[in-house]
Amino acid sequence: MQGQVVVGSSVELADGGRLVVDVDGTEIGVFRIDGALYAYGNYCVHAGGPVCQGMIINRVVERLDDEKRSLGDAFSDDVHIVCPWHGYEYDLRTGRHPGDPRVRLRGYRVFEKGGEIVVEL
Repeated sequence: MQGQVVVGSSVELADGGRLVVDVDGTEIGVFRIDGALYAYGNYCVHAGGPVCQGMIINRVVERLDDEKRSLGDAFSDDVHIVCPWHGYEYDLRTGRHPGDPRVRLRGYRVFEKGGEIVVEL
């Protein structure tokens, strides 16, 4: 199917939340992060896992001092989705893997219209 598909009501998707929907056999995850919408195919590039159903977490980064010694871990402002099969991570705002930006989720255009969430296939 090509075109625009209503996947839910705007009130169904709170900030920080997600909807995972099936559109004619294609599973798509829709996320609202800081008020913005993002949509990706529910297919992990690593091994085909249901990535959009994974944990949503801020990226963990190692803090280093001036001499590159570890000061421990901290959470960044980058919001990631973690595939439940093998822990592969993707930035929810870009769909890219943080270690290799050439690796990315399949994105879909998503927007709100008349109180509904619409995905363009």
